[in-house]
Amino acid sequence: QVQLAESGGRLVQAGDSLKLSCTDSGGTSIRYFMGWFRQAPGKERDVVAAITWTGTNIWYADSVKGRFTISRDKAKNTLYLQMNNLQPEDTATYYCAAGVAGVFSQLSGYSWWGQGTPVTVSS
Repeated sequence: QVQLAESGGRLVQAGDSLKLSCTDSGGTSIRYFMGWFRQAPGKERDVVAAITWTGTNIWYADSVKGRFTISRDKAKNTLYLQMNNLQPEDTATYYCAAGVAGVFSQLSGYSWWGQGTPVTVSS
């Protein structure tokens, strides 16, 4: 069973950088892909970035291209999101998730979710 937990979110100023981590504490569970999502109050949960576990395919939302980088360490069962040049529009709770079937750039493809870590970017 996949058990995900995010960490790293905090209050920052515009232009700052953060690195989020997501660790699977459930052991070496199999998954085909993982992703990062974010949800601001009153808005839908959106895909930010996604990666196949092999690392051969990566997808980014247009709003974060060139600023965010998704990566994974298979040996540590850990997913990362490096966020640079953060802007107030990036303020949201960030979730990591894992899936085994479906389209990895779509919300419906994911089965397991972390609890979320909040990121607030001041203007």
